[in-house]
Amino acid sequence: MSEPHALLDLIGRLEGGRVLCVGDVMLDRFVYGDVDRISPEAPIPVLRVRREEAMLGGAGNVVRNLVALGGQPHFLAVVGDDPAGREVSRLVGDHRSVDPRMVVEPERQTTIKTRFIGGTQQLLRADHETQSTLSTNSRDQLLSEAKELIPQVEVVVLSDYGKGVLGAGLTQAVIAAARAAGKATIVDPKGTDYTVYRGATLVTPNRKELHEATGRPVGTDEEIVVAARQLIELCGIEQVLATRSQDGMSLVSATDAVHLKAEAREVFDVSGAGDTVVATLAAALTAGASLAEAARLANVAAGIVVGKVGTAVAYADDLIAALHHSEVAAAENKFASRHAALEQVARWRHLGKKIGFTNGCFDLLHPGHVSLLDQARGQCDRLVVGLNSDASVKRLKGETRPVQTEVSRATVLASLSAVDLVVIFEEDTPLELIKALKPDVLVKGADYSVDQVVGGEFVMSTGGRVFLADLKAGHSTTSTIARMAK
Repeated sequence: MSEPHALLDLIGRLEGGRVLCVGDVMLDRFVYGDVDRISPEAPIPVLRVRREEAMLGGAGNVVRNLVALGGQPHFLAVVGDDPAGREVSRLVGDHRSVDPRMVVEPERQTTIKTRFIGGTQQLLRADHETQSTLSTNSRDQLLSEAKELIPQVEVVVLSDYGKGVLGAGLTQAVIAAARAAGKATIVDPKGTDYTVYRGATLVTPNRKELHEATGRPVGTDEEIVVAARQLIELCGIEQVLATRSQDGMSLVSATDAVHLKAEAREVFDVSGAGDTVVATLAAALTAGASLAEAARLANVAAGIVVGKVGTAVAYADDLIAALHHSEVAAAENKFASRHAALEQVARWRHLGKKIGFTNGCFDLLHPGHVSLLDQARGQCDRLVVGLNSDASVKRLKGETRPVQTEVSRATVLASLSAVDLVVIFEEDTPLELIKALKPDVLVKGADYSVDQVVGGEFVMSTGGRVFLADLKAGHSTTSTIARMAK
């Protein structure tokens, strides 16, 4: 079986994989806005805030990636008794497949990383954090929970961000318990003393971390192997996966080394890429993959996630598309699932593009449709078309419609130069899709008034506008079908 086919088969087995993730959770906040002036108070830019987002970071991002791959993770972490800690708990709770075991330590401050982004440029990152070791009670509670959960999982992940949760005592105790139960342990390491990870199945330092931990040069394949084997010999670690940014990854054991070329096609944001690698490795091992197979799949996942904006995740269908070498075809066909569309729109916004949206059934494409779409594209830099699903059209138009399937209709729309993305929606109206995409301009035909346009009020409330396109007289799908029937 060829490598792509073997990895595709592996992806099909990821669903339901059980992983225990223990580590430093944090809240990642993103503040987006525009910069068009310098402050009169100091030589610094003034950020005019447009929107804010919050998501799980650190070990929480590992868990998000596990969920995206179909896993069922157990999550052990510590938060403070503060608003950020409660927000972290809420965000974890939003993922129904996660078993959250949040330990609340009243004196602790939940770690927050806030990134301020002007246009496409990150201006500043502000951190609120505690790096102190856990209280004895918190440590004992985490260890007790870990020992209870280890027999129920296939893989244990330790996500160490140096915030104090994975102190040496807890780390060694969890690794020892995992080894006793015959479970693999993957460590995303921090610091320079890797003896605290003795007994781990795999550690995943990046190039800089590998250099700092060994003091050795790490510029070439050969140097990476020498440095990794130093860790294996001196620290009692079974294997090392060194992530090397644009140079890919290297999986090194005491007797073998595999070098994988980077899979990234275009890099937008490297935030959280290491979390994606660790999560993909763990998910693959739950499906019975070897470490070499898991590393190959993780390399594909890393190439996907750095092409997304923010602390992103790689979904199973992202991996399938990449392995089918269909990302180029998908870009040309312009047909996307809802979550893929959200990520594409985020990339366009990151590049400063204005997003337009229109929608319809588009059952039999006629000159009126083409005119509307051309006018819509003239109002924006990128046009997203929401397309009613077959079931939605049937509810709206009757049992004899649609004439063409949703795939056929989407294919025809995607062939038009005015259309940049086609997204099928199942609801009777595109309101939920509009709320998710938050377009800058919403386009409908002039047979509507602004107050009648579905989603118009929402778009205007977010600073966008509604554009009513002129209609080309004498064209409609219904009349065309009637003439055909005669």
